[in-house]
Amino acid sequence: MAKQSKNKLSLWGGANLLVGNDSEEFIPLISTEEEENKDEKYPDDLPILPIRNTVLFPSMVLPITVGRQKSIRLVKKAYKADRLIGVAAQRNTTSDEPTLNDIYQVGTLARILKLLVLPDGNTTIIIQGIRKFEISQLLKDTPYLTAKVRYVIDTPLDITKRETKALTQSLKEAAQKIIRLNPEIPQEAQVALENIESFNFLIHFLCSNVNADVKEKQELLEFTHLKDRATKLLEYMWKDIQLLEIKKEIHSKTHTDIDQQQRDYFLRQQIKVLQDELGDESTEQEIENMRMRASKKQWSEAVAKHFKKEADRLSRMNPAAAEYPMALGYLEFLLDLPWQEFTKDSFDLKNAQKILDKEHYGLKKVKERILEYLAVLKLKNDMKSPILCFYGPPGVGKTSLGKSIAESLKRKYARMSLGGLHDEAEIRGHRKTYVGAMAGRILQNIKRAGSSNPVFILDEIDKVGSDFRGDPSSALLEVLDPEQNHSFMDNYLEVDYDLSKVLFIATANSLDSIHPALRDRMEIIEINGYTQEEKLEIAKKHLLPKLRKDHGVSAKHFSIDSQAIMKVIGEYTHESGVRNLEQKLAAIVRNVAKSVALEEEYNKALKEKDVERILGVPIFDKEIYQDNSTAGVATGLAWTQGGGEILFIESSLSKGRGALTISGQLGEVMKESAMAALSYLKANADDIGVDYRIFSQYDLHIHVPAGAVPKDGPSAGITMFTSLASIYTQRKIKEKLAMTGEITLRGKVLPVGGIKEKVLAARRAGIKEILMSSKNRKDIDEIETHYTKDLQFYFVETVQEVLDLALTKEFVFSPLNFKLEEAK
Repeated sequence: MAKQSKNKLSLWGGANLLVGNDSEEFIPLISTEEEENKDEKYPDDLPILPIRNTVLFPSMVLPITVGRQKSIRLVKKAYKADRLIGVAAQRNTTSDEPTLNDIYQVGTLARILKLLVLPDGNTTIIIQGIRKFEISQLLKDTPYLTAKVRYVIDTPLDITKRETKALTQSLKEAAQKIIRLNPEIPQEAQVALENIESFNFLIHFLCSNVNADVKEKQELLEFTHLKDRATKLLEYMWKDIQLLEIKKEIHSKTHTDIDQQQRDYFLRQQIKVLQDELGDESTEQEIENMRMRASKKQWSEAVAKHFKKEADRLSRMNPAAAEYPMALGYLEFLLDLPWQEFTKDSFDLKNAQKILDKEHYGLKKVKERILEYLAVLKLKNDMKSPILCFYGPPGVGKTSLGKSIAESLKRKYARMSLGGLHDEAEIRGHRKTYVGAMAGRILQNIKRAGSSNPVFILDEIDKVGSDFRGDPSSALLEVLDPEQNHSFMDNYLEVDYDLSKVLFIATANSLDSIHPALRDRMEIIEINGYTQEEKLEIAKKHLLPKLRKDHGVSAKHFSIDSQAIMKVIGEYTHESGVRNLEQKLAAIVRNVAKSVALEEEYNKALKEKDVERILGVPIFDKEIYQDNSTAGVATGLAWTQGGGEILFIESSLSKGRGALTISGQLGEVMKESAMAALSYLKANADDIGVDYRIFSQYDLHIHVPAGAVPKDGPSAGITMFTSLASIYTQRKIKEKLAMTGEITLRGKVLPVGGIKEKVLAARRAGIKEILMSSKNRKDIDEIETHYTKDLQFYFVETVQEVLDLALTKEFVFSPLNFKLEEAK
């Protein structure tokens, strides 16, 4: 090992170095050998001595302790020969057997002035730098490093120039200031400094003694222009001056604050002792424990570097400082995040289907699409997770579907409600500079889940708002974009976090209020409302077993028949989902639980009359088909969020001037359907058998009952036309016939939606025949046959076909009873 001697007298300390014990020999530290021997030839092949912790500059004298066997052989051999060696600073100080790659390529040719073998076995040499060289080729590495070198001559400065004189003066003034500020440097050094006349030697002398590390000194050595070296040297010296001034200022404050500091120290020591007694961790131990946890984290190099920086800052911070708990909380949050921690996916699609069927009744198409996504994930494991959006009315099981997907995949489950969210910081987090800053709810839920690939439910995404605090929808664009979320940046975290493995599932009741760009990033899966028959099955298979368990009763305590459940569904709830149904059934179960707890007599087999006794008077009236004794009353089919319903279109004529009145709180589309039906009827009055004079001598009133309920849509077009044809011709409409379809001015019948719900509503109301567009035949084919087996369907393309099927030959009273006047 070759290193700077511990017995080295700093060059600031004087002009000579005393060596030897018996014979006193003075070696001059100040030499101008380099300048005097510029033309002297030196060998091109040099033995290289690697040294640690210092850099040798030309003309400088340096004591070195040699400990490595290779180095000892090198210096002894050179000392017996021409005493010339190459000295190069070691780049990798940990290497005990340095190679060419472990040392800097620029070094200094040196002459061994003295070799001393000390009593402890170490060898000390005193060397003097001569000239700078650059290693061009390694010749051999045994028994020591030998290399071919190229000598480098620095570009000199013109000492007569004013700039050079100013630079010299600045260097000397800086050096004198350092001597005054540093009490460890003897004042004799100032005399030695003033005696230096050579500009080159002045630079080398100051470079050798400046307070800088090996890398910075090596940088000074490698400058080929003296001006550049002097400028950089001056920069380092002024840094040293600033450090010494701060040190001096601290030293002066220490004397005035010593009593307070001692008091704080003793108090902290007492606190430490108390913490040890109580088993609490000290702040140092707490930080060390966090470093140990960090060493086991599988995070990226950038995150590891960021954590180390923050931990070092925390260790320098006073535990009593206001920022300390915030910095500590930040590091704990970094450690608690599941960096690169993933749960293993289960791609057993049969088991997934089994779980979906167990937890959710019906929803056949939705389950098929979910299984398709899972199949793709199974076949291509590295696929970026899709962003799904379950869209449908409240209570149909959108959120619980997400939980079932997590269970089938064996992933962790996280849920975040976005309803009423206005602040962008809820998504991206707050910056650490704010008091009470915290990470966004995305990362908080990831932390709670303990996995970087959970199934993450973004509930009620359509109810996100925006105000002066920002637009959370815009922040969600990055979260829900597979091309961007691999490097999601939270303002609080300050480093990238990978969200690409998270399976995001959004839920929404309406697509209209979702940001278009956000909607574009999601796969929309529509979940329609349940039919009453599906609700019956859900109640029997899911809701009642769950409610019995929640209320502490069992099947032996009570049973409820299907008619009673259908009564609850039809007369006490009006919804697409089953949330209100669950609440009503819970009220029934609680009534039973009360009777069981009080040991009262009660009916264990609940019927329809028991439902009314427990829940009270029915809330909703059940629409039942009425007779066809009145002309102008046609039965239509409508879709609502609560399922399908029948509705009646009523028309009446009164003596007047041909005015038209439409009532029943109808929307614009429905009013337009009425106008289209009347226009077609007027245009084809002769074919239909209507006297044209009726239109100008009688006022027409079209009404849709339940006037307090808003209604809209085009599907009542043919129903309105049938009602008008019946009132104008006074022909009866076929008994127990319902219809749905849109009408055009050319008399075409167009298809409409919600067919399944409408058909089931007709079946419940006692309808036997249904009339609709021929293009809706495919919708009938998708309905289970046990729902349609008692119904007769007619598929039409024109309104003439509608009239042929809907109107009978029987009149309510003779059309001749109309009192018509001839047009004048």
